[in-house]
Amino acid sequence: MKPAVTPDEAVSLIRSGDHVYIQAAAGSPIKLVEALSRRHAELRDVELYHLHTEGPADYAKAEYADSFKVSAFFIGGNIRPSVQAGISQYIPVFLSEIPLLFRRNILPVDVALIHVSPPDNHGFCSLGISVEASHAAIEKARVVIAQVNKQMPRSHGDGLVHISRFDAWCEVDEPIHELDLGEPDDIETRIGQHVASLVDDGATLQMGIGGIPNAVLKFLTNHKNLGIHTEMFSDGILPLVEKGIINGSMKRIHPGKIVSTFAMGTRKLYDFIHDNPQVAMLDVQYVNDTAVIRRNPKVTAINSAIEIDITGQVCADSIGYKMYSGVGGQMDFIRGASLSEGGKPIIALPSQTAKGVSKIVPALKEGAGVVTTRAHMHYVSTEWGVVDLYGKNLKQRAQALITIAHPDHREALTELAWTRFGK
Repeated sequence: MKPAVTPDEAVSLIRSGDHVYIQAAAGSPIKLVEALSRRHAELRDVELYHLHTEGPADYAKAEYADSFKVSAFFIGGNIRPSVQAGISQYIPVFLSEIPLLFRRNILPVDVALIHVSPPDNHGFCSLGISVEASHAAIEKARVVIAQVNKQMPRSHGDGLVHISRFDAWCEVDEPIHELDLGEPDDIETRIGQHVASLVDDGATLQMGIGGIPNAVLKFLTNHKNLGIHTEMFSDGILPLVEKGIINGSMKRIHPGKIVSTFAMGTRKLYDFIHDNPQVAMLDVQYVNDTAVIRRNPKVTAINSAIEIDITGQVCADSIGYKMYSGVGGQMDFIRGASLSEGGKPIIALPSQTAKGVSKIVPALKEGAGVVTTRAHMHYVSTEWGVVDLYGKNLKQRAQALITIAHPDHREALTELAWTRFGK
């Protein structure tokens, strides 16, 4: 076993021209990232790949552009200004296929920067709360550099890495990034009630992060035998697990298990994950595989959007030409739920923005990306209700969506729909 070194010494193994993968979300190895950014004066053309990460991203500064070339698979707030300014770049790809880019050598990985729990008695560390594509990056990397943190939960699943795989490692004892969403607001609560009414007993749930998924979970307290197979989860599931409502008993694959690929929440969530055999943190290539998702019964996939047009096209990654987030796993689960026996794919969103702009629109903004096509759409919910678009023609879809648009916009949307589809 190699001795621990400082973060600056650990990242000294990175060379100009290297391709580096950074572990994602709340599992981002912040001390290593900060140390790498400090090397900007001596490094050139280091390609950085990552999903949404938490913590500082100084490497994305304009003045470091000769040193670091950022290509993100999903855009977090820390690099969004850099992407929108054209300094950093975005790679559109389904979340399920990011590991394939590495495993098929489409994108090379020279170095993996990871954040792990301390080794157990057998020398195995855990990727903890964020396995996602890190598992594939470690497989392909020439060099693995680890941040070993006493406060990283030890999770079960695909995230075990033997310490002998580390070419360098540093030791930290710092809290994992936390996200406390608080209570849903009135609009989120109303949407949560509508969406919860679609959830059947015995359903397998996939939900994203935010006020709407949390609101849905609050209205599932009278349900029975729910399961979880999702790309990520947060604190909202914990009360339902404690009450035995989420027990996974009806799942056909991984019965009894909460299956995910990353998690983000409070310390209570991380303590729940720690050494808990009920939680399986698995490779995202598997978790988000449509063929895997569809095997569970009644998969209910709850996702959101930036806007949706009156024919059912969903934009969830950009505001016009401005990239905002990414494709992520929305399509993986929308399609998987659609193919699941009794499954329900759902897009849930407020009817308008905080500034009063309708999110149900005649046409997507110029430059907007279609993340979920109109052919994949089933259920749409706003605070004004739920409609099912599946099997409806374009005119019927427009009529249905207008009923759940904000009342202030229904007349204008109706007139535009008449022009396009007739009265």
